[in-house]
Amino acid sequence: MQKLSLDALAREQLQCATAASTGRSATTVYGGHEHVLRQTLLALTTGTSLAEHESPGEATLLVLRGRVRLTSGDASWDGRTGDLISIPQARHSLQAVEDAAVLLTVAKLG
Repeated sequence: MQKLSLDALAREQLQCATAASTGRSATTVYGGHEHVLRQTLLALTTGTSLAEHESPGEATLLVLRGRVRLTSGDASWDGRTGDLISIPQARHSLQAVEDAAVLLTVAKLG
């Protein structure tokens, strides 16, 4: 069993994102390529985005800090601290409306 503080990890990754030229930082919290379930903590500075990409399986996004916008086609969803967003199984992108840390949970399909 492993216990960790998502709050502390979010603070740490936001510091890394602020220092990075890309304005983002990420670390795997649980799982990996050999597991069905994978959780990744992503930190993005204001205005930074993850370009449109495919979803590798069922996924959710838990906003730990800040504000983000998830866009898929003509639809978009705004999330703020404490919000849980179900990610559509379609191409989508993510933008930080303000400095943000999110927990991405993915269960790979088949």
